[in-house]
Amino acid sequence: MTTRRETQTRLDQLLKEIEHRNPAQPEFHQAAHEVLETLAPVVAARPEYAEPGLIERLVEPERQVMFRVPWQDDQGRVHVNRGFRVEFNSALGPYKGGLRFHPSVNLGVIKFLGFEQIFKNALTGLGIGGGKGGSDFDPHGRSDAEVMRFCQSFMTELYRHIGEHTDVPAGDIGVGGREIGYLFGQYRRITNRWEAGVLTGKGQGWGGSLIRPEATGYGNVLFAAAMLRERGEDLEGQTAVVSGSGNVAIYTIEKLAALGANAVTCSDSSGYVVDEKGIDLDLLKQIKEVERGRVDAYAERRGSSARFVPGGSVWDVPADIALPSATQNELDENDAATLIHNGVKAVSEGANMPATPEAVHLLQKAGVAFGPGKAANAGGVAVSALEMAQNHARTSWTAARVEEELTHIMNDIHTTCHETAERYDAPGDYVTGANIAGFERVADAMLAQGVI
Repeated sequence: MTTRRETQTRLDQLLKEIEHRNPAQPEFHQAAHEVLETLAPVVAARPEYAEPGLIERLVEPERQVMFRVPWQDDQGRVHVNRGFRVEFNSALGPYKGGLRFHPSVNLGVIKFLGFEQIFKNALTGLGIGGGKGGSDFDPHGRSDAEVMRFCQSFMTELYRHIGEHTDVPAGDIGVGGREIGYLFGQYRRITNRWEAGVLTGKGQGWGGSLIRPEATGYGNVLFAAAMLRERGEDLEGQTAVVSGSGNVAIYTIEKLAALGANAVTCSDSSGYVVDEKGIDLDLLKQIKEVERGRVDAYAERRGSSARFVPGGSVWDVPADIALPSATQNELDENDAATLIHNGVKAVSEGANMPATPEAVHLLQKAGVAFGPGKAANAGGVAVSALEMAQNHARTSWTAARVEEELTHIMNDIHTTCHETAERYDAPGDYVTGANIAGFERVADAMLAQGVI
């Protein structure tokens, strides 16, 4: 049996190879580092995991698709964007992961998201593999007709690579119900079949699941509540800072209120809002979901209790709980130090990898409960898998049933991460627990299915 030190040396060498084979992809490098630097204990303890090629296969996508997406704007001008789909690992089931439409999208970002998705999906205990996709298209400020033409062009290539038993995309940043509708319509048009299980996040009248829009935000709050319970506390009466103002942030704020906590912030790329009375969810939804406006409009219409801070850091606002729900690497080491100074008790990631590695280490060193995204924000993909189950049965579950299933899944994820961390001598380290638990489930399936 190899020692932990020998195993870690091998993993460090593999990380160097990953950086060499995947140049100029810092987000993917960061995700690989975050996982592999925690695996030495389990690989040393389970000799079968040290089998040559197992981890090397895990960090290499099974398939990477990149394609051009030409489309016309309302003035007839032709634009060309890039489309991506990275199908990372299908050992546990069909590839499952969202589509992101944002100018920051490139192959490295999609690979980082797809790699994270492998472990996130494994933690749900449901039969879904890991994948991710998207485009550098920016839907912000575009008309519905322009978004429709882009989505139709995007799906004209993507349809060749997806299917309810192969790869099931969902939404992500920039891809909501409108975009999913246009994508699904084009898929039907091309394939001439009603295959509801090919996309999730659909409208409730045509194959969608209740609670799917809320699931990521709700699930993150449930995970944060479970971490607090482990420490003998609950959310009742706690003050929370939330970043972002999109789908995840909105339903994070909603669930916090339902459990007795008070969310006092929201943000977007222009700055952030502090509302001493607590965020007015109806007003925020009107501005962001209906008007597609900016958060400064919230402060203008809310009254004296709210103020808008242009730029700056939402993490400067004192709170008991922090829930980063915007985008990757939004919370750095300086932000973590500020949160710690202000007495934060728990940080739970609603977005994908929103805290930098330096921030995570500082929070953990200070004894702050930290919920990594692959565990804390798994509620969205969990309910997506439940949507797939409803589609296969041609049925629709009640909201109460879906939320009950979501609560059960999130509590199970917390228990699994907590117990796995303790089993490998890292009590309270949810990062190690999540990485090892997800890795074990995927690695066992890969070993059982042979070298493929």
